[in-house]
Amino acid sequence: MTKAELVAKVSSEGGITKSQAEKAVDGFVSAVSDALATGDKITLVGFGTFSIGERAEREGRNPRTGEKIKISASKVVKFKAGKTLSEKVK
Repeated sequence: MTKAELVAKVSSEGGITKSQAEKAVDGFVSAVSDALATGDKITLVGFGTFSIGERAEREGRNPRTGEKIKISASKVVKFKAGKTLSEKVK
């Protein structure tokens, strides 16, 4: 599903205009992004939890040359589906 399709779905499900739905989707994405950037965890009961995880520094290989390279430690976004979402997808 693309953003345009999501906006159309939110518009029809919520009984609002597409421009209002686009503002709502943009606001949600912005709020989640800002919260994760500051290290917060977002929990939407029944849907799931967005959080930040740490990836340790590790050794990898360049697939073209086979030489060893160092992959730096980094932060990654994690999502754990809630019970209701998991049951709906089964």
